[in-house]
Amino acid sequence: MINIVYRLKSPKFFEESIDEIELDGVVVRPTYMSICQADQRYYQGSRPAEILDKKLPMALIHEAIGEVVFDSEGNFKSGDKVVMIPNTPCGEDVCRANYSYKSKFRGSGFDGFTSDLIKLESDRVVKLPEAFNNYVSSFIELMSVAYQGITKFDSIAITPKSRLGVWGDGNLGFITALFLKETYPQSKIIVFGKHQDNLNLFSFADEIYRIHDVPDDLVIDHGFECVGSSASQTAIEQIIDLINPQGTVNLFGVSEYPVPINTRMILEKGLTVQGNSRSEREDFIGVVRLLSENPQLFDYLEKLITNVCEINSLNDLKEAFDRDSISKFGKTILKWNK
Repeated sequence: MINIVYRLKSPKFFEESIDEIELDGVVVRPTYMSICQADQRYYQGSRPAEILDKKLPMALIHEAIGEVVFDSEGNFKSGDKVVMIPNTPCGEDVCRANYSYKSKFRGSGFDGFTSDLIKLESDRVVKLPEAFNNYVSSFIELMSVAYQGITKFDSIAITPKSRLGVWGDGNLGFITALFLKETYPQSKIIVFGKHQDNLNLFSFADEIYRIHDVPDDLVIDHGFECVGSSASQTAIEQIIDLINPQGTVNLFGVSEYPVPINTRMILEKGLTVQGNSRSEREDFIGVVRLLSENPQLFDYLEKLITNVCEINSLNDLKEAFDRDSISKFGKTILKWNK
């Protein structure tokens, strides 16, 4: 079966190549995708040159859903709607597969989902209810990252969870705060950000603050950093300043460069710092279950969608990335008509 793949060859240029798809495992035709900031870093060439030289050419996108075309094991029917899992374990390890150096990740270590067809192992696919909103479902992968971080947090937090602070008024901050509110309805969810327009969308939060306008007596029990880049330094500093002793500092933001952290206060307060990256099958299953049991979450998550782009050609894909690059908030969804 012939397959056409769109790969990034150098910043701002995609090339078309042709691969052969073998009819074993689960073959999925992508239908809806979502652009992530990690995709943009490759597209804009903002990652270090040695990384770009090592990883490109490569197909981008790791957030996607699709329809099953063929399943050699018969676990899925043709036409089943599924979410695809980009993390690919390549051997057992003592840690979770999403943290294992033995794993590969689509759109980072090897080709992502910008392709006519994708071949996956059956455990890299999770079936979705037909009623799920396709646009929102396209970024279930991002939701799974927040979900796994919250699950880990729940297992290590030893102090009360009465006041949970989320730093970051972007996509991940929105999803993390929303899932925290659903998971801990009795807790106060407090969101800290820089952009008032973004913060106003957090209607489910109990309190919202701009980071330079925080009451002097405000304290939190646990903090979630969803900022990333060099700005995460300020967020982490503020979390450490406001957090109660023996709280947890949960890091989600990605930075290309080292970020200084006030270890003196981490020691003085006895804080636990937890890193969170990517996700695994159980997290996707957990998100699908959470959305199935709480369909009202789709109404909130739809607020994140700022662009919907129909992709019929190579040029459409380039234009979608360009539109996404100037969006200050929200997700760009690709309706994959290839």
